Amino acid sequence: MARHTHLTHIPDPAGVTPGAGYTHVVSGTGRLVAVSGQVALDENGGLVGAGDAGAQARQVFENLRRCLAAADATFDDVVKLTYFVTDIVHLPAVRAARDEFLGTERLPASSAVQVSALFRPDLLLEVEAFAVVADPRP
Repeated sequence: MARHTHLTHIPDPAGVTPGAGYTHVVSGTGRLVAVSGQVALDENGGLVGAGDAGAQARQVFENLRRCLAAADATFDDVVKLTYFVTDIVHLPAVRAARDEFLGTERLPASSAVQVSALFRPDLLLEVEAFAVVADPRP
């Protein structure tokens, strides 16, 4: 896939247990894009999916998609995702939404952290992204 030619995925570095559902190391050349943590708010600031981790995760990934697009990036360019969840039991729903948007091959590096709270009590998760966009050819 041409979009990935600027990225190198190392899923199982020597001496490190292979990861399940993520890549240990992703490197690349190009322009860095940092996307602030996104939550399940729609374009009008309304909560999407009250009490439903799957619905919230889908909105979060849609927001990430829109933010990446604003920087001329796609999920193909993402090298790192960080998940902040208020309960680790939400992680399977978050991964399912991630797979809808990113697929299941050549996944980015990632970290998942359970937090005691987000900035609003009705939010179940927040996800931030880092991407590296290939430099355009001259």
